[in-house]
Amino acid sequence: MTMISSIRSRMAKHAQYRRTLNELYSMTEADMRDLNMDRADMSRIAYQAVYGG
Repeated sequence: MTMISSIRSRMAKHAQYRRTLNELYSMTEADMRDLNMDRADMSRIAYQAVYGG
């Protein structure tokens, strides 16, 4: 992988992470309760969804 494609890949992953995080933060409290989620967990959840782990 060239340096340029590596940078593009990282930028695309980060953009996907931000979109995922924004969607999670847009959830209502009721939605979060239904899914047994807490706002404190959202960064971790978004990271795992995009980067795995």
